[in-house]
Amino acid sequence: MTIVSPHLGSSAEWTDARLLYALEEVVEKELNRHLKVAKDWMPHEYVPWTDGRNFPGLFEDGEAWEKDQSKVTEIGRIALVVNLLTEDNLPSYHHEIASLFGRDGAWGTWVHRWTAEEGRHGIVMRDYLLTSRAVDPDKLEQFRMSHMSEGFESDNRHSMLHSVAYVAFQELATRISHRNTGHQSGDPVCDRMLARIATDENLHMVFYRNLLKAAFELAPDLTMQAVRDVVVNFRMPGHGIPGFERAAAQMAIGEVYNLRIHHDDVIQPVLRFLKIMEIDGLGPEGQKAQEELGLYMGGLDAEAAKFDEKLAARKARMAARAAG
Repeated sequence: MTIVSPHLGSSAEWTDARLLYALEEVVEKELNRHLKVAKDWMPHEYVPWTDGRNFPGLFEDGEAWEKDQSKVTEIGRIALVVNLLTEDNLPSYHHEIASLFGRDGAWGTWVHRWTAEEGRHGIVMRDYLLTSRAVDPDKLEQFRMSHMSEGFESDNRHSMLHSVAYVAFQELATRISHRNTGHQSGDPVCDRMLARIATDENLHMVFYRNLLKAAFELAPDLTMQAVRDVVVNFRMPGHGIPGFERAAAQMAIGEVYNLRIHHDDVIQPVLRFLKIMEIDGLGPEGQKAQEELGLYMGGLDAEAAKFDEKLAARKARMAARAAG
C-alpha cells in the first residue's frame, strides 16, 4: 500500500515500510513506558483449584457437567465463552501483527511481549472455567476447535496504519467486555480474574492509542482516513465464533457489550483523547474523512438511543411480570 501526505509535499510518498521506520522511536518509547508500568502476575493465583474435580473420561470417578454446579450467571457464561474463544485465536493474531509490524527492533520486541501477555488471558480463563465448572467442557472444546480451525483474518491486514487504528479501539473494547462480564458473572472470583485481564488490555490500548496519536502528527490526512474506515466498519475479532450473532445479542441485552457501551465507553474516549474533531489543516481527503466520522458518530449515538429505549422497555416488562 502506498499513501501520500500533502503535508510532506507531493513527492513524499508513505509506504508501510516508511511508516514503520518513522514510528520506530515512538514504539521504543511506548514499549519502555509499558514495561515500567506493567506488572507480572501469575494465572494460577486467580483459579479456585480447590473447587476442581474430575470430569468423566479416563477417571472412573469423574462427575458429569451440570449447569447448576457453578454460581456463574447465564449471561456470564455466554460472555465468558465468547471472550475465551476470542483469546484462543492468539496464534492468528500474532501472525497478523508480526507480518505487519515485523519481528525486529522495538516493533518486534513489542509484538512478542504483547503475545506473551495475551497468552496469560486464555490460560487463566480456561483454567477458571473448567475448575469452577462454569461451562460444558466438551462444548467449549468443540467451539475452540471450530473457531481456531477457521483462523482469523483481519479486515485491516492491507494497511499498517489501519491496523494500528483498529487495535487502539479493539483493545479498549476487549477491556470493557471483560470488565462487564466480571460484573455480570455473579462470582467474585471471576470478577477479580477478569479485572486483572482488563488491566492488561487497558495498557495495550494505551500503547496503540499513543502510537495512533504519533501517526496523526506524521500523516494526519491518512491517519484520519484510517480512523474513519476502522470506526465505520468496526467488528470485534471474535465475530467468526460459532453462534456469535446470537451470543452478541444476549450480551447486548445483558449489558456486557452493546451499542451504548460501544459509543460511550469505547469509540468516544479514544476520539476525545486524540481530539479528532479539533484537528485542522487537513487536506481535502482528511477533511472529508473527519466530516464523515462526525456524521457516523451522530448516527451511532442515535442508534444507541433507540437501543436504550428498547432495553428500558424490556426491563419494565420483566419487572411487571415479576411483580405480578
